[in-house]
Amino acid sequence: MQGPLFDPARPDAINGLPYRPCVGVMLINRDGLVWAGRRHDGHGKVDPGFAWQMPQGGIDPGEDPLEAARRELFEETSVASTTLLAEAPDWFLYDYPLDVIATARRGKFRGQAQKWFAFRFEGDDSEINILTPPDGHSQEFSDWRWEEAHRLPGLIVPFKRQVYEEVVTAFAHLTR
Repeated sequence: MQGPLFDPARPDAINGLPYRPCVGVMLINRDGLVWAGRRHDGHGKVDPGFAWQMPQGGIDPGEDPLEAARRELFEETSVASTTLLAEAPDWFLYDYPLDVIATARRGKFRGQAQKWFAFRFEGDDSEINILTPPDGHSQEFSDWRWEEAHRLPGLIVPFKRQVYEEVVTAFAHLTR
C-alpha cells in the first residue's frame, strides 16, 4: 500500500507537488459590479467572513481554459448569457495551507495555477440559479450578490487573497 503523497511533518515536501490547473471567472454586470457567491459549506470549514468568491474550478484533461471557464460558470451559477471581455495575461498561482494539502487535497497538489477570464453578464438576474445547479451538479454556493471589485480580496480566504488582488487589477478597466 502506497503512503500519502504529502507528509505534513515534512513541509518541504510541498516543493515536489504540482499545481492544479484551474480557471476563474469574473462575471461583470452592466453596472460594472462583479458576481460573488458565498461558499456552500455544511461542514463549517470556511470562516464565514471569508466565504465569498468568484466562480472557479478545475480544467479537465485536454480541455481549453476558455471552455473550462464557460463550463465552470454554468455548472456553478447556471449562467450562459455572457460575452467574453478579457483574458488575464498571466496564470496566477497560490499555495494551499499545509492542513488543506494534507486533508482536503489528499496530498496531490500544492495549490492552484489559475487562468482568469472576465465575462459580461448579458442576462437577467433570474437566470442565476445556485441552489439547483444544472445537469445534476452539486451546489457550491448558498448565496450570491453583486459586489464592487475592489472589495473582493477582503471577502476571500486569506491564502487566495493575492490572486484576487491580481485579478482585480487585471480587470480594473472593466469594473467600477
